[in-house]
Order: sequence, then C-alpha cells, then structure tokens
Amino acid sequence: MPEGRTKRVFLILRVAVVIGGITWGALWIHRDVGWRKLAETFGALNLTAFAGAAAMFTVSQLVVALRWWMLLRTQHIFIGTWAAVKLHFLGMFYNNFLPSAVGGDLVRAWYVTRHTDRGFEAVLSVFVDRVLGFLSMILLAVGSWILFIGAAGLQLSSEPQSLSRNYFTEHRTLWLSLLAGLAVVLLVVYLNGRTRRVMLRLSSKVAQMVMHALRKSRDAFLMYCRNPLTVIGVVGVTMISQSVLITVFWLLGRSMGIDASLKYYFVFFPASWVIGALPLSIGGAVIVEGPLVYLFVQLAGVGAEQALVLALCQRFVWMITSLPGAAIHLFGAHLPRRFSVDETPPAN
Repeated sequence: MPEGRTKRVFLILRVAVVIGGITWGALWIHRDVGWRKLAETFGALNLTAFAGAAAMFTVSQLVVALRWWMLLRTQHIFIGTWAAVKLHFLGMFYNNFLPSAVGGDLVRAWYVTRHTDRGFEAVLSVFVDRVLGFLSMILLAVGSWILFIGAAGLQLSSEPQSLSRNYFTEHRTLWLSLLAGLAVVLLVVYLNGRTRRVMLRLSSKVAQMVMHALRKSRDAFLMYCRNPLTVIGVVGVTMISQSVLITVFWLLGRSMGIDASLKYYFVFFPASWVIGALPLSIGGAVIVEGPLVYLFVQLAGVGAEQALVLALCQRFVWMITSLPGAAIHLFGAHLPRRFSVDETPPAN
C-alpha cells in the first residue's frame, strides 16, 4: 500500500475513534447524566480556578519546550530558547486542532531541520523528547500508586455509579449480533484476495514502522548515554512540572465540589495521559477523557457530571493554551531568519 494511502487509512481510523467516542458519550449523557445537570455543573465552574489551571498549564509547556531545548544542546544544536518555544507551541496547535495525519511532533521535527544543518540529530531530539515525556508520565503514575495507594489497592466506591447502565447485559442480543456481523465482515474481507493483500501490506507497513521506531530508540539510547545527567534532569523537571499541574487540577476539582483526595489525581491523570499518548485518536480526544471519567466515577466515587466536566476542562485548557501556535503558524514566526545557526550559538 502506498505511504500516502496508509496515512489516510490511519487518519480515517483515528477520526472514526473520535466520532464513535463522542457519539457514545452523547448517548451516555442523555441517558445517565442529563444535559441540564451537565449544564448546571458547567455553570457552577469557578472561572478563576479554570484560568489558574490554564496559566499553570502554559508554564508547564514552557518547561517542556525548555526540556526539548536542553536535548537539542546535548546534540550540539544551538537554536535559541525562543525558537524552541515557538516550535513547541506550533506542534501543540497541530496536535489539538488539526485533524491531520501530520502530528505535532512531525511538524516540530520538520521545522527544526530548517534551523540547523544537523537534520538527523534534530529529528531524533523530537523523538527522544517524546519518549522521555512518556517515561515521566509512567514513572509519575506508578510512583504515585506505590506512594499513595500501596498494597491496599483502590477499591470501588461504596456506591459506584454506572457509566452505562449495564448496556452490555441489557442489550445482549444486539451486541452479540453486532459482534457476529463484524466477524462476518472480517471473514469476507480476508477471503477476498485483493483486500487480503491490502491487509497484509498494511500489517507489513506497521511492522516496518515499529522496527524503525526500535532502531531510533537504540540510536537515541546510545547518543544520550554520554549525557546521563541531562536525561535525569529532564525527567526530573518534567515530573515536577506535571505534579504542579495535577495539583492545580485538584484545586479546580475542589472548587467544583469534588471531594476526591489528591492521591486519586496523581494516579488517574498520569494514567490517562499515558493512554492519550497512544496514536489512537486525534490529539488523544476521547481516549483521555473516557478513562479519566471512568476512574473518577468508579474508583473515587465522584459524580458522573463532575468527572466529565473536570475531564472536559482539561481538554479546554489544552486547546486554549495551544492557540498561540495558530498565530505562530499564520505569521511564520517558526521559520528561521537564516538556515543554520549551529556555527555560532546565539545569545539566549
């Protein structure tokens, strides 16, 4: 399958995930929550607390941009800190607003090569930056679980609220029919020689992408092992920034009347970020909010409408703080004034 067609297939699948998730969420709100109750919860939102969350998220993204800038300098790529910040916010805008097969990381990787002659190292820094951010989220989630939950584990709330009113048991015949129909469709597709070849080529393409990612991981490991203190510092700064952000969302939840302990936030938010980092939807839409709402409702005993508003507030914060990336794109502020800046490090 041509590369362009493969990208379109993945884009269609990711868009389908978003549309399906939004549709299911709307049905759930209609049946289990109620649009009026959801609107009342939004109406009671503390705008000052929301603005504070947006401000702290902006600060955290400046820290993330600084993290990438440090990784670039490790590879002797000396672009200015302001250039790194602009490219980072440009990538955020692409991730959160544009339903494109070109993600924000690819945008950053492409434009940073316009700032330096060291193209491979520049692109690799974007990949390492993503990996270290992902690792930081995992460490924060696991560490929070060990520190706050421990061997006791999380128990279901005394009166857990159902997210779906047992749809699977109430409509067993419908779900079984849908599964049987899906199985028949897959069987027909597989038996058809042309579609089978397309599926085999697609699986081969995915395998190549995985192997390419593994090779990049190996190269990154070897290149950054020479600077372990930088890597440790980057992970540490990222975890501190994420911890401050989680605390801010806890304060936002408190302003909404959510009585859940801070420990739940430190486990649930990083876990949802890890899931959202997987390329399953556009900008992690639905993939982040769904698990976050489920965890707060089922394990922390939070009201469904409150959990949903909290999850949506996080999404709105992400989108609002991504808007500077639109201005950067429109005015071309991400483009370098000259092609290479590696010979003489600019004053930052």
